[in-house]
Amino acid sequence: MKVVFVASEAAPFAKTGGLADVAGSLPKALISKDVSVDVFLPLHAKTAPKFKEMMTFVDSTEVLLGWRHQYVGIFKLEYDSVTYYFIDNEFYFKRHQLYGNGDDAERYIFFSKAVLSALKHLDLKPDIIHTHDWHTAAVNVLLDHYKKYDDFYDIKTVFTIHNLRYQGIFDPFILGDLMNLPDHYFSEESLKFYDGINLLKGGIVYSDHVTTVSKSYAQEITYPYFGENLDGIIKKYAHKLTGIVNGIDYDTYNPATDPNLAIHFDKRSIKRKDELKMHLQIKYGLPVDPSIPMLSIVTRLADMKGIDLIEHILEELLKEDVQLVILGTGEKRYEDMFKYYQYRYPHKIAARIYFDQYESHEIYAGSDIFLMPSLFEPCGLSQLIALRYAAIPVVRQIGGLKDTVIPYNKYTGEGNGFCFMNYNAHELLFTIKDALETYRDKATWKMLMKHAMSADHSWKTSSLEYLGIYQKILGIRNS
Repeated sequence: MKVVFVASEAAPFAKTGGLADVAGSLPKALISKDVSVDVFLPLHAKTAPKFKEMMTFVDSTEVLLGWRHQYVGIFKLEYDSVTYYFIDNEFYFKRHQLYGNGDDAERYIFFSKAVLSALKHLDLKPDIIHTHDWHTAAVNVLLDHYKKYDDFYDIKTVFTIHNLRYQGIFDPFILGDLMNLPDHYFSEESLKFYDGINLLKGGIVYSDHVTTVSKSYAQEITYPYFGENLDGIIKKYAHKLTGIVNGIDYDTYNPATDPNLAIHFDKRSIKRKDELKMHLQIKYGLPVDPSIPMLSIVTRLADMKGIDLIEHILEELLKEDVQLVILGTGEKRYEDMFKYYQYRYPHKIAARIYFDQYESHEIYAGSDIFLMPSLFEPCGLSQLIALRYAAIPVVRQIGGLKDTVIPYNKYTGEGNGFCFMNYNAHELLFTIKDALETYRDKATWKMLMKHAMSADHSWKTSSLEYLGIYQKILGIRNS
């Protein structure tokens, strides 16, 4: 089985969020199941020079965007047993940001067309093309139009929604001006969305199967509250929708071998987390005391991540005997809020208003409790990493958080985290206080940490579910 992944980002080459982790780790898991996987990515300016030096130039071609003929450079890199192809065009991808430019529609429609052109040019004919989010959804739409050509007529497609909030909504003129598609694609059954076109909608309509990144989120997006005005179209195509919870790369996130940690540990040496905590306390100028519970937040500072709930209870929380470490950037009011509280409580809070992937590993490993009170969460990877590093999650029971964090039951001893249901600041605070009370019982807390580290959130199970979908749409019976 030959599968081509098409994504706008993938770790370790370019990353802004969880999509990059999935696009960087799922192909490796599928290869271990004897699936041939090639990954197509834009050659972003942010790609580290060490990776660019490892690439080889394969060939070049061009694509037609409206009346414009645009250059397509194709570079190749074998990395971690996966073959990556990078689409090069400095006009589109030599940018400081991956997203948020005024010409994002043109940039990613170019990328989608370039991938299909490169497949034809290199004579790579996959059984399945697997696209991700709106940035690559044009591939699905274009394939529908191109299927009259022999090169593309029998290729099947899978489309994964990582976050339904970001949809790629643009003026309908791009249908002709960029995509070179006929007018019938501007219809309610196709790309039309109010007065514009919606590329993510196109990914749903024109794929053979749609996945999203947790079972609960797959159910939630069929309702208006979570459906982001697409709940109707999602219900219409519910027969081809599957929720598959994301995994994480257990080679990258392994506290026993992680090169980002000063001290390593596993379930048998879990006590060494105290040493990692003291390392963090020294690094961030906090009082050095392993008995103080350390809470951590590693996230984008935005309402959807529940930071407004933190805002309402922060003063009250800091009255407890705790330390709080924050790593992330986002909305200015939240950045300023954490800086202000760090100024007021320098012995209790360390606000690091930037993001450093490697430093995040230290925080997961050194903290006792990880806060993730999201408004909505398609899957979430942070809680999976926290569990792997025995930082006990406090989460809202929503989306992928509900699917991966099991509430601690003090009567049965089951569970690996603490959960609350309603989007309410004091419900969050009371749940944190429950966690702090449990933390004082060292035997129980040690048991919780072992439960957390025993949870299997590798790609082993989830990759088999993807393989099952591939086999289904290809008509292959799983023997």
